Amino acid sequence: MHHPSLCAVAVALLSALPSAQAGLYAKKSPVLQVDAKDFDRLINKSNYTSIVEFYAPWCGHCQNLKPAYEKAAKNLEGLAQVAAVNCDDDANKPLCGSMGVQGFPTLKIVRPKKGARKPTVTDYQGQRTASAIVEAVVQNINNYVTRIEDKTLDKFLSDSQDKPKAILFTEKGTTSALLKSIAIDFSDVIHIGQVRNKETKTVEKFGISKFPTLILLPGGDAPHVVYDGEIKKEPIVKFLSQAGQPNPVSPPPKEKKKSKSSDTKAKSKASSSSSTTSSSASSETPAATQEVPVIVETALPIPSINSHDKLIKECLNDKSHTCVLAFVPEGGSEKARKGLESLSQLAFKHAQGKRKLFPFYEVPASNEGAAGLLKALDLPARDVQIIAVNARRGWWRHYDAADFGVESVESWIDAIRLSEGVKKKLPEGLVAIAVEESTASQEEAASKAATPEATPEGKSEDATKVTPEASGEAAGKPETGATQASEPSAEPETAHDEL
Repeated sequence: MHHPSLCAVAVALLSALPSAQAGLYAKKSPVLQVDAKDFDRLINKSNYTSIVEFYAPWCGHCQNLKPAYEKAAKNLEGLAQVAAVNCDDDANKPLCGSMGVQGFPTLKIVRPKKGARKPTVTDYQGQRTASAIVEAVVQNINNYVTRIEDKTLDKFLSDSQDKPKAILFTEKGTTSALLKSIAIDFSDVIHIGQVRNKETKTVEKFGISKFPTLILLPGGDAPHVVYDGEIKKEPIVKFLSQAGQPNPVSPPPKEKKKSKSSDTKAKSKASSSSSTTSSSASSETPAATQEVPVIVETALPIPSINSHDKLIKECLNDKSHTCVLAFVPEGGSEKARKGLESLSQLAFKHAQGKRKLFPFYEVPASNEGAAGLLKALDLPARDVQIIAVNARRGWWRHYDAADFGVESVESWIDAIRLSEGVKKKLPEGLVAIAVEESTASQEEAASKAATPEATPEGKSEDATKVTPEASGEAAGKPETGATQASEPSAEPETAHDEL
């Protein structure tokens, strides 16, 4: 995502600067400011998912990101942590280095893993807007909510019978970020469940007449209690706290045992110790950095289509849904490498968020099928050509931007997902000819039609519903300088107040 020369300059400056500058975020900022000493406690050992920005105060891109990042922090309050580490601080440099920071800003999502010693860490490769950041973090919030059906209600109630339980009755089929966060707060304290309104026996059993309705079962033979307050995090937590205290977001700091004499010395040396801390920290690795997470997931190259038959089978038969094809010339080029890397990062991002997306393929431009398709679409077989094609519906789209950075490619992909922009009609007979050229492909397509499978894209892009992002969104500029399309907001500003 960062230009190599910018990365080199950033790393050089990071190593060369002798002292730390003031941080980018004020004390009253909604962004949690973390340093190497408390990173392990506040981030690694937190019950919450966190997104962490590693930045330098002098970095222009970091300054551009600040308004959107602070807005994301406000939107995610009570749901997840939005944190920042000043890599220009000498004491934090070992931590930033161990986290693989090579340019600024670098954003990483840290997700707690139940039962594991260390959390999972993934690079955030999305757009630098508040809505994109919120969406990515919400997709990574752990879900400890139990889905309850009529047939599973008895099991839910009988499990740990004396343990308090809470049930949300809702018309929605998905679990909101708010309910997920409440289940995290009360993990191992109160068992949280969710029931859809169509589970009529369960609804009737508890006399539910409106949705959403939250009830608390204190445990034992005590009758259930109906919550009648606002659908907001704080009052709901207060209501549930009558049955058990919520877990802290992060473990409290350990108190060091000190003798009276050491306390007296500490007070007398308070001013001098603060001046020596930064110099000593630069030569020693803080203890917290010894437990930096090592589970870092990375994007893999997109699959390749090396034969004409496979191209027909995957993307050019009359049963094929949307495919994105990157035609790459022999020997490749810098543009080709950058384009393939951007597609790889986007595929990885959507896979991590467990969101269905149409498949991406690399196709050597020299193979017979690729050359014929490019010629039919009147595209030169040079450099790199990226197209989206839907043979089943008979349309295609060409990526015609000069920049192949991830932000620019993602804007193009998003436009396809949302069915925005103009689709071109596939040349007459192209798909039919392609299918006829491979009998095996016809048989496989027929078999596929007889026993349909879930396609990678799930619902067609025409069915996607998105709430447009509010105007005036403060967004960080992409380092590639690409012009970004208006991005839809998957989470409105108060979405976490919805059950």
